[in-house]
Amino acid sequence: NWVSLLKSPSWGDNTVSILLGYADGSFANLTIYSTGSEPYSVAVGDFNNDTNLDIVVANFGGNTVSNLLGYGNGSFANQTTYSTGAAPKFVAVGDFNNDTLLDIAVANNGDNTVSILLGYGDGSFANQTKYSTGSTPTAVAIDDFNNDNRLDIVVTNWNDNTMSILLGYGNGVFANQMTYSTGYSPSSVAVDDFNNDTRLDIVVTNNNEQSVSIYLGYPNEEVFKEMRLITGNGSQPKSFAIGDFNNDNEMDIAVANSGNNNIGVFLRHDNGSFSNQMAYATDSSPWSVAVGDFNNDTLLDIVVANLGSNNVGVFLGRGN
Repeated sequence: NWVSLLKSPSWGDNTVSILLGYADGSFANLTIYSTGSEPYSVAVGDFNNDTNLDIVVANFGGNTVSNLLGYGNGSFANQTTYSTGAAPKFVAVGDFNNDTLLDIAVANNGDNTVSILLGYGDGSFANQTKYSTGSTPTAVAIDDFNNDNRLDIVVTNWNDNTMSILLGYGNGVFANQMTYSTGYSPSSVAVDDFNNDTRLDIVVTNNNEQSVSIYLGYPNEEVFKEMRLITGNGSQPKSFAIGDFNNDNEMDIAVANSGNNNIGVFLRHDNGSFSNQMAYATDSSPWSVAVGDFNNDTLLDIVVANLGSNNVGVFLGRGN
């Protein structure tokens, strides 16, 4: 039950770092594995059905994804690479063709597409199929938005301030995109049910609008009701993570504010509104954030990767 860290890919030296957890909130020294050129995003899953976690990395400069199969002891095999579109910036995993095997979705920042690579269940993948998105896609999230038990995709598009939703047919094929407006320069996206109506909502960070938008889903209507959270002047929010930080069974949000060198925590109230941001100082230019219980006290903690100082910071949660 120990939680380890998969450090944000190291753009400058083309590697990914693993920090194994000691279950007391501390971590072992990092172990480094080679990736392709300019790794930007990472996801995990069991791609060869051996019950061990594997790693997939989007290589922005190499137009590839790297797959590193795990041995189950904290070590990984050398990478195998697969072609993507131009400048892949974000990677996510899910079962798109209902064969119980994990597939890969990649946001290709350089050619305005998302790539789907269907998995064979042995750690290898089929050649990509590409679908059009908006301009300069930055991130992708996966879930079932129209309640048909088939996974769909949402992509944030930086240049045209939109998000694209591609509905899945359940066989690995997707419909053409439907686009919806966001704030300025949407940089990351995730989904959850924030108003307890059993309908999925979409969360987006707006990098150049210093805000986070929550789009409440209405599956039978082609509209979204928006709730906006302010992250502060010059904050440039890059990414966020979702979790219940105060044990009230409501989903809260932690945001990496790269411009202000902090993480901002928004606590959700039971009436659906959020508290004002509580800021916690980080090192230089926090870029990505994740949550987990790193010291086995059943309380969620936060980890942030600091681009400007080449380190990760851990904030142990107090449950309040």
